Amino acid sequence: MMKNVAVLLLDEVHPFELGVLCEVFGLDRSAEGLPVHDFAVVSAEGFEVRTHAGFSIRTEHGLERLEEADLITVPAGSDFTGREYPEEALDALRRAVERGARVLSVCAGAFVLGAAGLLDGRRCTTHWRHAAELARRHPKAIVEPDVLYVDEGAVITSAGTASGIDACLHLVRQEYGQDAANTLARRMVVPPHRDGGQAQYINRPLPRNACDTVGSTLAWMEHHLDQEMTVEQLAALAHMSPRTFARRFQQETGTTPYRWLLRQRVLLAQHLLETSDQTIDTIAGQTGFGTAATLRHQFVRTLGTTPNAYRRTFRGPAAAVPDVA
Repeated sequence: MMKNVAVLLLDEVHPFELGVLCEVFGLDRSAEGLPVHDFAVVSAEGFEVRTHAGFSIRTEHGLERLEEADLITVPAGSDFTGREYPEEALDALRRAVERGARVLSVCAGAFVLGAAGLLDGRRCTTHWRHAAELARRHPKAIVEPDVLYVDEGAVITSAGTASGIDACLHLVRQEYGQDAANTLARRMVVPPHRDGGQAQYINRPLPRNACDTVGSTLAWMEHHLDQEMTVEQLAALAHMSPRTFARRFQQETGTTPYRWLLRQRVLLAQHLLETSDQTIDTIAGQTGFGTAATLRHQFVRTLGTTPNAYRRTFRGPAAAVPDVA
């Protein structure tokens, strides 16, 4: 049973993500029938840690406190995608997993776990804006950029701020049961369960400037989403053989041409649903899905919701329109 929980702090930590972990694991809610943890905030870089919001946090615990933790959580922080981390902190994380403890990251905290080698060979996620960089820096990791959180047993990673709450509630549900997770969710006034495989609301799948040889082809694809495309046609545009093009595409984007195209079409559909009153059928034609039924199928498969439900989420109930003109 998970009794001892520690939060690993690094300079420029984000207070909100830290607050989420304190809210879930650090408060005494025994009067409501919830478990109480032996909870500590641990500093890896001195007893006073800077936050990215312009104030500092002082803690009495150093890295030795991690040795007794059943769960070590790592909140996000500024510049976590590119900085170096204290080797002593990385060693402590590795030792924790080796002795059977679990680690959980929120958002860019995944980069700390990656630096410790804990993502190698494991499925993982982070905020969609950082997913490509996480895959680049840790090529042995199996990065899933679209999901809310990933539970790989010893290692749990989550995407943005809200999905950190989802991952924590998932862990509470595992350890203490559905009733405890529901009670805690009601106390926090958040949904009690969002499945980890549910998609993030992603703005862009990958910056084109990260793609050296297929960038111009990506730009062409993005401007012709309503057209049918084949790998052979795309390879010809890139002046490569189909096999070479497919290999380069995978290397530079981390996915296949089909999946990249599908994601771009869903992204365009999201944009049109958020900003226009066009019917679902019209949007399906503009995004290359052809029919409203195909758009609905791919939308549900990718985002876990329907086009009309998505439109209501971003524009309110009155914005829903018929599926056909």
